[in-house]
Amino acid sequence: MFRIPIIERYVIRQVSIPLLTALGAGLSVLCAERIVQVLDITLGNRNSFGVVLELLAYWMPHYIGLAAPVALYLGLLFGFNKMSKDSELDAFLAAGVGLGRLTRPVCMISVVLAVNAALMFGWIQPYSLYAYRATVYTLANVDVFYLAEEGVFMQTGKRTFILDKLERRDNSFQRIFMYDDNGRKGSETITALNGKLVDDPANSRPVLRLDDGHRMEMKSKNATASTSTLEPPVVGDFQSADVALGELSKEVFRPRGRNERELTLTELYMQLQSADPSDNRKTKMEAQFHIRLALVALVLILPFLALPYAIGSRRGNRAYRFAIALILLVAFHEVLQQGHLITRVSGTSVWLTIWTPFSLFAGFAFWRFYVTCYTLPRPWLEPVMEDIADHIKTVWRKIRPLPAPGSP
Repeated sequence: MFRIPIIERYVIRQVSIPLLTALGAGLSVLCAERIVQVLDITLGNRNSFGVVLELLAYWMPHYIGLAAPVALYLGLLFGFNKMSKDSELDAFLAAGVGLGRLTRPVCMISVVLAVNAALMFGWIQPYSLYAYRATVYTLANVDVFYLAEEGVFMQTGKRTFILDKLERRDNSFQRIFMYDDNGRKGSETITALNGKLVDDPANSRPVLRLDDGHRMEMKSKNATASTSTLEPPVVGDFQSADVALGELSKEVFRPRGRNERELTLTELYMQLQSADPSDNRKTKMEAQFHIRLALVALVLILPFLALPYAIGSRRGNRAYRFAIALILLVAFHEVLQQGHLITRVSGTSVWLTIWTPFSLFAGFAFWRFYVTCYTLPRPWLEPVMEDIADHIKTVWRKIRPLPAPGSP
């Protein structure tokens, strides 16, 4: 049977606790930020709580893909820092267990999280993004009828309507007034004694079926006509008519994949192989394909970047190491995003905007790891930071207010 050695199990346990804590905290912060926008969309919906959970669920693949690498990074920093402060790393080294072996279980965790990131960014996120946009469209257009109140003007798209009596049990109503502004083409006014909201599979917008109604269409004056009189209105009665509410969404109700963010990695690769070199969309797909691969590969090099900054002298100040490590990760992530944007806008090669910074960052991480594990590095930065800290303490003692007489 496959059995993980006790040393590897201990390292995994020391890293997993802060990793899971950071992952939970990161997801909570990201969801709290998104829930404000979701509540603004779902406020007044008949099933607001369920819709909020549904919309947040569509964003979870994206948030997990972002939070998992950061949680791994923080787990490595806090886990190895704790073992370093408690002299456990010294005990391992004295027993002949080097830092290279202690990194093995961490690399196993990074491989698992890299596979998770590939699934999230490559296949799950494109589908969830499309589903989120479709749900938002439904809330903004289909559910507008459910938000209507008796005797209150409502607007959906270019149409303004008001209902007299509303029965939500069967989605029926009595006495409706509807005004449609067609811009230069004129306007249209519809009144009906009663009606009902019906499902029409052939129409992507909500449909009101009106009975016993009256219609009046006012056509705008022809600008080239010599006369200044308005064209006569078109008036008519109807027994039954279907009227669609809202406007068609150009961003949602279309086949999935017209936006490159909605394509899986496999679909992006296949379309890149068959795309015309002169097609402007090929540049966007190429940038999207490579930025996803770079974000997945970034997870694999995080252990080699975090471990040198987690290990330090027990008597030295370790806070600046954490600050430098976090600044490096945030700055590099921003460099990748800017490289992705440059490729999208200007068509610059991804090998220059994405993979060149990635190669430099990976080389720096591996160099730092090698120096920490297999050499005796000179701690040139630590004395500088200690001098700065001592100087700050001295200045603070001079400027801090003196205690009041008689105070303890």
